[in-house]
Amino acid sequence: MRQYELVERVKSYDPNADEDALNRAYIFAMRMHSAQKRESGEPYFSHPLAVAELLTEFRLDSATIIAALLHDTIEDTAASYADLKELFGEDVANLVAGVTKLSKVQLKSEASKQAENFQKLVLAISSDIRILLIKLADRLHNMRTLGYKKPESRLRIAKETMEIYVPLAERIGMQNMKDNLEDLAFKVLYPDAYETIETRLAFLAEKGQEEVAEVIRTLSADMAENGIEAKISGRQKRPYSIWRKMQDQNVPFEQIFDIMAFRIIVKDVAECYHVLGVIHTKYPMIPGRYKDYISTPKLNGYRSLHTGVIGPLGRRIEIQIRTQEMHDVAEWGVAAHWEYKQGAHKEGKQYRWLRDLLDLMNHCSDPNDFLEHTKIAMYQDQVFCFSPKGDLITLPKGATPIDFAYAVHSGVGDTCVGVKINGKISPLRTILQNGDQVEILTAKNQTPSAEWERIAVTAKAKAAIRRFVRTQKRREWIDEGRSALAALAKEYDLLFSDKDLSPILANTKFKTEDDLLSGIGEGLVSAKEIFHLMHPQNKLSLYRKTMSLFRKSPAKTESKTESQMPVTGVFPGLSLTFAKCCHPVPGDQIVGIVTTGKGIAIHTQDCPALAELKDEPERWLSVDWNPVKLQGARLPARIKITLEDKTAAMPELMTLLAQQKVVVSSLNTLTRSGGWVDLLLDIEVADKTQLDSVMQMLRANHFVSTVNRVKAG
Repeated sequence: MRQYELVERVKSYDPNADEDALNRAYIFAMRMHSAQKRESGEPYFSHPLAVAELLTEFRLDSATIIAALLHDTIEDTAASYADLKELFGEDVANLVAGVTKLSKVQLKSEASKQAENFQKLVLAISSDIRILLIKLADRLHNMRTLGYKKPESRLRIAKETMEIYVPLAERIGMQNMKDNLEDLAFKVLYPDAYETIETRLAFLAEKGQEEVAEVIRTLSADMAENGIEAKISGRQKRPYSIWRKMQDQNVPFEQIFDIMAFRIIVKDVAECYHVLGVIHTKYPMIPGRYKDYISTPKLNGYRSLHTGVIGPLGRRIEIQIRTQEMHDVAEWGVAAHWEYKQGAHKEGKQYRWLRDLLDLMNHCSDPNDFLEHTKIAMYQDQVFCFSPKGDLITLPKGATPIDFAYAVHSGVGDTCVGVKINGKISPLRTILQNGDQVEILTAKNQTPSAEWERIAVTAKAKAAIRRFVRTQKRREWIDEGRSALAALAKEYDLLFSDKDLSPILANTKFKTEDDLLSGIGEGLVSAKEIFHLMHPQNKLSLYRKTMSLFRKSPAKTESKTESQMPVTGVFPGLSLTFAKCCHPVPGDQIVGIVTTGKGIAIHTQDCPALAELKDEPERWLSVDWNPVKLQGARLPARIKITLEDKTAAMPELMTLLAQQKVVVSSLNTLTRSGGWVDLLLDIEVADKTQLDSVMQMLRANHFVSTVNRVKAG
């Protein structure tokens, strides 16, 4: 196609197209690709030009045609995004960049590369559906020129086309694009089957031309007799469509009777059903072959009536009945919508199937899982079920109540405990049928079962169940890993905390503390290996040598002495002090620190002073309060009070403390300003519960602004 021919083609359906930009894009792309050749030996520019020409058949806007001409320039030439933005505007540049990103991923395996590329594709088309239209046209032209590739490349590209691009074309309703891609891929993947079916179809076409004309004449007369204006056409089914039917029904070609399909196009929906009545009245209907896609359209917007009958010549035929608007949507898909021309292409997220794919991608950590689930989601036929409120839920054929529950909402799926189908309690593995009314029964404490993955068929349900099972298993592994490290720490009288893992993460293959604990629980790494990373052997040896000095008393003496201590877990004969930096009281989480004078200092576990000791774990002891010894005991705690600077405030404060039977051992004034005074009080309390009660009581007083516990000196 020459330059002026392309411009005239676009202006024939879009008189307002930017003719100057089209001309500049044509010349720019031709110049940028001038030194490049395709594997066929043709100038490379023939490829983007062919892609642009394909897209004019769908009457796409000039920005899309320009982007098609330029779609390989960023990837294969010296042109940059900035160049395209400056020359052709941001809209065109974004389209080209969107197509370019899809081929930028380089991973270790072809399977991973395909999965990652598909994720990129979904993200790209969610922002602008035109990126998918360009990519489909690009793939169609590449499939038409696939013969110049090596055999292994042809097979890989054909398989990817069949698994990814064919269902995507179907999802946006571009039937003609889908059929072409399907047959081209079929020819490469199953050449013998393709050749056999093509040969037989050619024979039947030559033999049956008169039969087709006769059926059209008879149907036209039927319509005229009933006062219906209709356009009627007949066509053979496509090779791949016939092959799929042979596989699904497990029959040879000779037993596929409805090779011919006839289409009747009328003016409105009412006449569609009128035509259906006429056909079913005059010709015997084949049971199970009637489908109403007008009242329940496909997800891609496809609408039509399908029926199978024993036709005018006594042969089985398929008849499709639709309006002209329905026909345009069936052939052109998204490109046929009037809204598309008005800019709806920039709202790719309006398509439910695309929203579902984005949701699926957000919950699939592995790109290969995403690809597997997506293939499931895009290939299956549909059944239509209803909620008790009458909401229509579209599901794949073979779906179960588990799939229905997750289609309603992931929360409904996660808490599903049972189902009523058409008012009757039914098993969760029941296969749903068209028209079923489904009521999901839920319970707050219910969680998904791993067995559900075998029952479910939808990608969304399978992904949610698998995600929950993995999360649950991970939690178990984390607990197992934590227990293993805590047990090792206990052997050395040390206290283990998840925070102890942070300094050593850089020396492992794990990113977070939970990842590391999970790795230990799963058996990916030894608990002892990690423990010795945390506590090098030389420090542990020194620690044991130091601690041996405290273990000379007989066990009975130790037990008796320890029972007389206010905390448990310390060795007899040691001096025990409560740190004045944090003032621990019973009820606080505490830790023992071996001091240089061979004594033990008790700190709260969140004491700021412990930060200086994080590299000396050999000095840390796991200790706890001894409730027997602490009965009737009182320990000091420090609080800071901001009090209104009035004469009556201080006496009232002391009265309140006295009423709570709290002894004030020290009181210091810190600052006075703005009518307020800051006080530091050391008070004696029985435990943290009493301390919290005292602080709450003080906060309720009208003279008091704030009350806080002090744990930093």
